[in-house]
Amino acid sequence: QVQLVESGGGLVQVGGSLRLSCAASGRTPSTYAMGWVRQAPGKEREFAAAISRSGGMTYYADSVKGRFTISRDNAKNTVYLQMNSLKPEDTAAYYCAARIGGRYSLVESEYDYWGQGTQVTVSS
Repeated sequence: QVQLVESGGGLVQVGGSLRLSCAASGRTPSTYAMGWVRQAPGKEREFAAAISRSGGMTYYADSVKGRFTISRDNAKNTVYLQMNSLKPEDTAAYYCAARIGGRYSLVESEYDYWGQGTQVTVSS
């Protein structure tokens, strides 16, 4: 079992920044690929970003490229999502997910563990 706890969400103005953290505990969380999925009100869930187990491969949705950066510190069992130049359309609940194996996936059902989510609200 792996437990995931997100933090760092909040209310921020347009153009501001936030850094989300996902702290993992339990069975060797550093061996998992990780992803950040977001769900905005009235919209489908989407992968905002994902990272391989080693951190060598990353994915970003087109809507966040150049503004968001995903990273991980395996020594701390933590994954981060640095979000800059935030826009109102970034308002969403952000969920951290862990997938057994080295490669990330863009299919939610292929992730094995999920956090409870953290809310990000960008005000204009």
